[in-house]
This record gives sequence, C-alpha cells and structure tokens, in this order.
Amino acid sequence: MKNPHFYAVIIGSEILNGRREDKHFLFIRDALISRGFTLFSSFIIKDDPILIRNTFMMIKDDPNAVMFSFGGIGSTPDDLTRQIASDVFGNGILYPHEQFTHDIIERFGDAAYPHRIHMAELPKNSELLHNVVNNMSGFYLEDRYFFMPGFPEMSHPMVEEALKCFYPQASLRFRLTLIAQTSENTLIEVMEKMDQSVEFSSLPMINGGNPIVEISVASEDSNLCHKNFNLFIQALESKSIPYEITENN
Repeated sequence: MKNPHFYAVIIGSEILNGRREDKHFLFIRDALISRGFTLFSSFIIKDDPILIRNTFMMIKDDPNAVMFSFGGIGSTPDDLTRQIASDVFGNGILYPHEQFTHDIIERFGDAAYPHRIHMAELPKNSELLHNVVNNMSGFYLEDRYFFMPGFPEMSHPMVEEALKCFYPQASLRFRLTLIAQTSENTLIEVMEKMDQSVEFSSLPMINGGNPIVEISVASEDSNLCHKNFNLFIQALESKSIPYEITENN
C-alpha cells in the first residue's frame, strides 16, 4: 500500500473510567514514527458492540486503512472484538482456527473447555500473530487489520511483528519546516494556494506574548515540497516578516 492510513482502536471501558491507564497510543505512535509513518487517527472506546462495530465500519470504508485494534479477543462475555471483526470484515461466522485450537489445548489441557477454546474461533481467513507471553495468539485479516489483546506486554510485540512483516519502512519523504514571527492568519492565503497532495501543518504558538507560527510541508516529491514551501518564504519576505528554517531534509 503506497499511502497507508494507520488507525489505532483501543477498546476498554476500564481506560475511560480511570481503572487503567492507556499504554498503547504512545507505543504505536512511536513505532510508526521510527519507520517513517504517522498515525492517521486513534480512538479509545468502551466495550460497546454498536460503538465497536461503527468504528470498524468507518475504518473499513477507508481504502487505505491499516488498523491495529487492542482488546476484546479473549473468552469472557465482554470480549466482543472477534465476532464484530467477522461481522464487519468477514462473513459474520467464526471458524475454529486449527493451529490456535491446538495451542490452547496444549497449554490448558482439559481446562481449555468450555470457555478458553472459544478464543480460537476467528473470522474466515484469519492469520495468527504470535503472543510472546503465553502463545495465545492475536490475529489479522487481509494483511492490514490486526487484532491483539489489551495487555501491552502481549500486544506490543505483535505490533512490531506486523510492521516488520508488512510495513517495515515508509517511502522517503522530504520535509521543510520554518518558524515565522507572525500569526498563522497572515499566511492563510498562502495555505489556500498549496497543492492538495502535499502534507501540511500550521502550528500557532506564543513566544514572549507574541504570536509565532510553525509551518511544515512534506511530500514524497522533493520538487513539490520545495515549490509549496517557497510560497511561504516568498510571502514572508514580501512582508519583511522574520522567519527561521528549522528543518530541511
């Protein structure tokens, strides 16, 4: 996928009600950045079947989506993710995964029944993500929808596994950044002239009571990056507004 949109879906009422602290967002953000990617969006949602389904449906509608879903793949009644994943990304049926079934029985023996064995019931065509803690796997679909336990020590190695296999490194991107001694309002007309394919951000700040703005432009096309960045430089210089280039690569 040339331009993947990475989504993190963190499922857990216990995070929203304060019983647990989220440890997934910063991890996946930094794991992506280290490979030249960035998160497209992140959600923390409660264990609500309608909310989970609607979130998955929204992500499915994005043809460039790559999703990392944390939580809800166990064997208790509040573990809803496996069935909803099948409803949204499959045919609505859960199938016993042969290898996962074997792993559960090997680990738990008779205690695999009647509940733990259900963890091996997965959407059609599921592939496994290795669990380095207890071999109770996560799973993925279409090489881009990844479902993992809520426990960071289990799920974070799965994220690394998935990225190493399918998204090891982003295409080279060129980025130019400046800080100008003005408000972003001064540069809105320039922003409106930019090529829509170029990644752009405007970050207003206050320095010593005075407005400043950080402008950052990025693209896989070096010429396009420089062309759009120079629009800001020309505008600033035409108005004698001081600026400093802080990133040039």
